Amino acid sequence: MAVSSQNNQATFVSMLKNLPRRLLLSEFFIFYLCVALFALLMPFIPVIATPYNLSNLFSNIWPLYAVAIGQTFVLIIAGIDLSQGAIISLTSVIGASLIATAVDPAVFGQSPIWGSLLFEDGAVLSHASYGVAVALLTMIAIGLLIGFINGAVIAYARIPAFMVTLVTQMFFAALAIYFVKSENIINLPKGFTVIGADSGLLSIPLVMTIVLAVSAQFVLSRTMFGRWLYSIGTNIRAAVVSGVPQKKVIILTYMFSGFCAAVASIIYSSRMEMGRPTLGAPFLLDIVGGAVIGGSSLSGGKGKVLWTFFGVLFLSLLGNALSLLNVPFFWIEIVKGSVILVAALIDVTRTRILQYNV
Repeated sequence: MAVSSQNNQATFVSMLKNLPRRLLLSEFFIFYLCVALFALLMPFIPVIATPYNLSNLFSNIWPLYAVAIGQTFVLIIAGIDLSQGAIISLTSVIGASLIATAVDPAVFGQSPIWGSLLFEDGAVLSHASYGVAVALLTMIAIGLLIGFINGAVIAYARIPAFMVTLVTQMFFAALAIYFVKSENIINLPKGFTVIGADSGLLSIPLVMTIVLAVSAQFVLSRTMFGRWLYSIGTNIRAAVVSGVPQKKVIILTYMFSGFCAAVASIIYSSRMEMGRPTLGAPFLLDIVGGAVIGGSSLSGGKGKVLWTFFGVLFLSLLGNALSLLNVPFFWIEIVKGSVILVAALIDVTRTRILQYNV
């Protein structure tokens, strides 16, 4: 009996010693951190658990998660897409400029799209029954086109993804501002704004994002294309030798990233009820950070859609808590940046532990 008791104690002590390692290596590690952070904050910020705040928190999560899914695919192939914020801004402006029901000539009279897309009695498709549908399809098409440009230049010119997407980000962000002279396009039809309206627990943004997430996870886990993504990110030379169509995969991946950014733009623009030329500017840190915190590796070959949700949830929860504490904006950005750096360090640590099995 004494020997059995000692063995049980030794087993328990061993489990306690290995618990931090097991938690660190768990794919639910970030989710556990979210639960711990929420539990830690509740006594100090009781309002964080109110239905109103939780509803507001998740309404901000859905569009951010949608665009972060695209970033996850790009990170898996060891790339990065810095142009997603610009895609959000440009598609927001173009979509609104097709369906605005009224436009002030004193504000937009000097805009380069005045007289072609914008008129005093409304936008070019403002009175068409199919106007909203065309605007949505146009926003998606622009996202796909910019993604195609990114992917084609990266694949064929072999210019680093960071440089290519940085240039396209600067170009299309500036183009969005140029089109409307830094003004917001308002007076959007109800058929568009209803998409982002707060309709309770089961909202349109929630459905859109869940469908996108499930489809993306199916591609990653159940299709040949998903296996190609991981093989390119793990070892691109070995992937090419194995017959993986590298250029095709890169182009399609960046097109999907642009598509996700356009979906997020639809949700953001409809919720804010305007086309905003700087709409995507603040989200770059959160987009990349959400994917990285969730476990997508900057060196490629690793990432899951569910992990990205955990990362976006953690980053959104942290930002929400800091806002409720009235922390200045610049401190919020500093904290977020620090958290992303720590997440990158954790990823390196986890990789070394798995590699050397220590």
